[in-house]
Amino acid sequence: MLHKEIVVKGMVQGVYFRATAKSVAASMGLKGQVKNLPDGHVWIAAEGPASAMKEFIDWCKIGPSGAKVSGLDITDGPLQHYTEFSILH
Repeated sequence: MLHKEIVVKGMVQGVYFRATAKSVAASMGLKGQVKNLPDGHVWIAAEGPASAMKEFIDWCKIGPSGAKVSGLDITDGPLQHYTEFSILH
Protein backbone atom coordinates (compact mmCIF):
# COMPACT_ATOMS: atom_id res chain seq x y z
CA MET A 1 0.00 0.00 0.00
CA LEU A 2 1.23 3.45 -0.96
CA HIS A 3 0.29 6.93 0.26
CA LYS A 4 0.84 9.74 -2.22
CA GLU A 5 0.11 13.42 -1.90
CA ILE A 6 -0.43 14.97 -5.30
CA VAL A 7 -0.72 18.67 -6.11
CA VAL A 8 -2.23 19.11 -9.56
CA LYS A 9 -1.24 22.40 -11.19
CA GLY A 10 -2.80 24.24 -14.10
CA MET A 11 -6.39 25.14 -14.91
CA VAL A 12 -7.90 22.51 -12.65
CA GLN A 13 -10.63 24.30 -10.69
CA GLY A 14 -14.12 24.83 -12.06
CA VAL A 15 -13.82 21.79 -14.37
CA TYR A 16 -15.18 19.09 -11.99
CA PHE A 17 -11.65 17.90 -11.21
CA ARG A 18 -12.47 16.95 -7.60
CA ALA A 19 -15.66 15.04 -8.44
CA THR A 20 -14.05 13.23 -11.34
CA ALA A 21 -10.93 12.41 -9.31
CA LYS A 22 -13.12 10.91 -6.59
CA SER A 23 -14.99 8.78 -9.12
CA VAL A 24 -11.84 7.63 -10.92
CA ALA A 25 -9.96 6.88 -7.69
CA ALA A 26 -12.89 4.96 -6.18
CA SER A 27 -13.27 2.89 -9.37
CA MET A 28 -9.58 1.93 -9.01
CA GLY A 29 -10.02 0.95 -5.36
CA LEU A 30 -8.09 3.93 -4.00
CA LYS A 31 -9.04 5.76 -0.80
CA GLY A 32 -8.20 9.32 0.17
CA GLN A 33 -9.20 12.96 -0.08
CA VAL A 34 -9.27 15.75 -2.63
CA LYS A 35 -9.69 19.51 -2.20
CA ASN A 36 -9.19 22.80 -4.00
CA LEU A 37 -6.30 24.95 -2.80
CA PRO A 38 -6.46 28.76 -2.53
CA ASP A 39 -3.72 29.11 -5.19
CA GLY A 40 -5.90 27.43 -7.85
CA HIS A 41 -4.28 23.99 -7.62
CA VAL A 42 -5.95 20.75 -6.48
CA TRP A 43 -4.53 18.67 -3.60
CA ILE A 44 -5.08 14.92 -3.49
CA ALA A 45 -4.10 12.37 -0.87
CA ALA A 46 -4.50 8.84 -2.23
CA GLU A 47 -3.78 5.40 -0.82
CA GLY A 48 -3.79 2.03 -2.48
CA PRO A 49 -1.75 -0.56 -4.33
CA ALA A 50 1.14 0.54 -6.56
CA SER A 51 -0.51 -0.55 -9.83
CA ALA A 52 -3.70 1.44 -9.16
CA MET A 53 -1.67 4.42 -7.92
CA LYS A 54 0.34 4.55 -11.14
CA GLU A 55 -2.84 4.44 -13.19
CA PHE A 56 -4.42 7.20 -11.08
CA ILE A 57 -1.33 9.41 -11.35
CA ASP A 58 -1.40 8.93 -15.12
CA TRP A 59 -5.04 10.08 -15.08
CA CYS A 60 -4.12 13.11 -12.93
CA LYS A 61 -1.67 14.23 -15.63
CA ILE A 62 -4.67 14.71 -17.95
CA GLY A 63 -7.70 15.16 -15.67
CA PRO A 64 -11.29 15.54 -16.82
CA SER A 65 -12.22 17.20 -20.10
CA GLY A 66 -11.85 20.95 -19.67
CA ALA A 67 -8.83 20.66 -17.39
CA LYS A 68 -5.44 21.89 -18.52
CA VAL A 69 -2.90 20.19 -16.27
CA SER A 70 0.51 21.86 -16.38
CA GLY A 71 2.23 19.59 -13.86
CA LEU A 72 2.10 17.43 -10.74
CA ASP A 73 4.02 17.62 -7.48
CA ILE A 74 4.01 14.15 -5.90
CA THR A 75 5.31 13.24 -2.46
CA ASP A 76 5.22 10.02 -0.45
CA GLY A 77 3.74 9.98 3.02
CA PRO A 78 2.72 7.69 5.86
CA LEU A 79 -0.49 5.69 5.47
CA GLN A 80 -3.53 7.44 6.91
CA HIS A 81 -5.83 4.41 6.50
CA TYR A 82 -8.68 6.28 4.79
CA THR A 83 -11.94 4.36 4.63
CA GLU A 84 -13.30 6.09 1.51
CA PHE A 85 -12.42 8.72 -1.06
CA SER A 86 -13.93 12.05 -0.05
CA ILE A 87 -14.10 15.63 -1.30
CA LEU A 88 -13.07 18.23 1.25
CA HIS A 89 -14.52 21.72 1.05
